[in-house]
Amino acid sequence: MLQQFILMGPAQPGQNPIMQILPLVLIIVVFYFFMIRPQMKKAKDQKKYIEALKKGDKILTIGGIYGKIVEMRDDATIIMEVEDGTKMKISKNAVSQDATAGLNQPS
Repeated sequence: MLQQFILMGPAQPGQNPIMQILPLVLIIVVFYFFMIRPQMKKAKDQKKYIEALKKGDKILTIGGIYGKIVEMRDDATIIMEVEDGTKMKISKNAVSQDATAGLNQPS
């Protein structure tokens, strides 16, 4: 009884207990559909993109480096070539997005 008084205020005579819990349930549902679910979908799409990477793809890393994949290794690493021909070894998880449009623009 004391917990009910602290969490939900004093009980009103004749008030349905479900009506007291309903606002909390609605807040949880709104958080799920507007925050949690879109983040899970975005993470799933990112994972699918990373798994589909192949030699020759133009990528952008999380650090903002544009490059082209020249080699895929089995240990979850990628060898990518940047603009001046330098090759870098990066983790697959460091790939942020496809950079085809960004690399084709003149500097």
